[in-house]
Amino acid sequence: MNLDLREIQEAKSRVRRILPQEALSQTGGQYCVAKPVGVDFLVHKDGAKYRVVGRVDTALDLTCSRCLEAFPLPVGVDVDLLYLPFSQNVGDGQFRVEESDLNASYYRDDQIDLGQLVLEQFQLMLPMKPLCRDDCRGLCAVCGGNRNVTLCQCVETWEDPRLAVLKKLQH
Repeated sequence: MNLDLREIQEAKSRVRRILPQEALSQTGGQYCVAKPVGVDFLVHKDGAKYRVVGRVDTALDLTCSRCLEAFPLPVGVDVDLLYLPFSQNVGDGQFRVEESDLNASYYRDDQIDLGQLVLEQFQLMLPMKPLCRDDCRGLCAVCGGNRNVTLCQCVETWEDPRLAVLKKLQH
C-alpha cells in the first residue's frame, strides 16, 4: 500500500488505487472499514517535495453512542498534504509550530504509506459522538431496551432520598 515516489517522473501525476478494507480495518478500534477504499490523488512533484491533492472514498461501520447499534457512515474526504523527506536532524531546543506545518507529513525511502495516510484521514473525520441518526432515542436506563425499536413502559423518575424529609414537610 505504498506509493513509490521514484515512479513519479512528471511534475503532475495522477494516482488511483483501490485499497482492500481488510488491510485498513482495526481490531477493537472505533470503526471498521465496510468496503474497499478508493484513492484518487494528483501528485505534484517539486524537487524532493510532493503535494498530494485528491479524495478518499469508502464507508465506515461505526457504533452509535446512544443506542449502541452499528451503522454505516459514507466517507468522502478531501486530502491536501505536503510530503517532505524525513530528516534525522530534529533541531535544537524549542521551535514554534506554524499553521503550514499542520498539513505537512514526511516520507522515508522514497515511499508514502497510503494506508497510514488513509487511516489518519479517517481519524480526523470521525465524529466525536457518532449517532445512527440525529433523533436517536438511545437505550432505556431501566430495562436497557433500544428505544428506536421498542417502546417500553419503564418509569424513570428518581427521587433523591436525601430530600425525602423535605417532602414530608410539604404535606
